[in-house]
Amino acid sequence: MEGIDVIVHGALGKMGQTVINAVSLEPGMRVVAGADTRCASVALPGSGASVPVYDSIARAVEAHPARVVVDFSLADGFLGLARYILPRGICLVSGTTGMDSDSLEEVKTLSAKHRTGVIVASNFAIGSVLMMHLAQIASGYFDNAEIIELHHDKKADAPSGTALATARGMQENRDRPFSNPDKTPGMTSRGLASGGMHIHSIRLPGILARQEVLFGAPGQTLSITHDAISRECYMPGVIMALHRVVNLKEMVFGLDKLMGL
Repeated sequence: MEGIDVIVHGALGKMGQTVINAVSLEPGMRVVAGADTRCASVALPGSGASVPVYDSIARAVEAHPARVVVDFSLADGFLGLARYILPRGICLVSGTTGMDSDSLEEVKTLSAKHRTGVIVASNFAIGSVLMMHLAQIASGYFDNAEIIELHHDKKADAPSGTALATARGMQENRDRPFSNPDKTPGMTSRGLASGGMHIHSIRLPGILARQEVLFGAPGQTLSITHDAISRECYMPGVIMALHRVVNLKEMVFGLDKLMGL
């Protein structure tokens, strides 16, 4: 099987460095360069070697042609990245969140036009994807639900992309909104209202990522929770996406599609 050369966009961030380590250890894959806001180098695990990090994706691609770019950066750079690499036949795997629907639609169009694979996922942790799937199933049986998501204090967006995707999936499995309990005057601190339920975001140091979906009914509650203990939990999903994206000719949104859920 032909090897997969990878450029990591956002290489100097914590997720970017975790991706570099995981891809470097995967048979048949190789990190050839990184891109970030400044030039640097990043050590590869166990070899003593390092890869260069360039201050733009254009410089990285010009110096080190690659099959796939893995992107864990910021939403405002996502569209420009896709506009640059997809016409060049370079696939994209992105875990960046916070993009608007117009940006995602343009990338979907670019992917189809250039017949180049794109996988965008709000969460690459397989346990988190299963949590979202189970919440979607349960939403057909309960009329009251809330989402509580907790992340580290450096996370750029709130609510998280995972929480928003969970809410969308839950609402799609119903023929009516959830029952909104906000009937008391002056009840204002209730998070983001979404389809009759609420999403509560917490940002604190000492936390990586946790999401709990709570369902309530007379005499019972159901809680579906996923905890990310370390960033390594996202890597099996990233590796899965890298193996699959090179055979795609369109954009796929969500790791659940790759898992057949």
